[in-house]
Amino acid sequence: MAFKFENLKVWQSAIELSGQVSELTKKFPKEELFILTSQLKRATDSIALNIAEGSTGQSNPEFNKFLGYALRSAIEVVSCFHLAKRRKLISDQEFDHFYNYLSEVVKSIQALRYSIRS
Repeated sequence: MAFKFENLKVWQSAIELSGQVSELTKKFPKEELFILTSQLKRATDSIALNIAEGSTGQSNPEFNKFLGYALRSAIEVVSCFHLAKRRKLISDQEFDHFYNYLSEVVKSIQALRYSIRS
């Protein structure tokens, strides 16, 4: 792989998450297209995009800042899933799957932030 971020497991997980969310939102009703669908997809994509942007050619403090943005985007995605569940757009099983996946992504981002600070 040519770019540093492509080797990061957390980035790979974020890319996988983005693909899963894209597939999931295809079943959301049309009235959610410019509301929750758009917000969920943008926030999910933002996780991987911020990891990538911060990783290459940046100092550790700058990378840490971008990892912070990725972390905040992941938390935003968690809130979007709570809204989707409340609006009955996803099942309890789908919610649990994504909630657990996001928990792992958040832990990985936090671990990476800790490792570059040390």
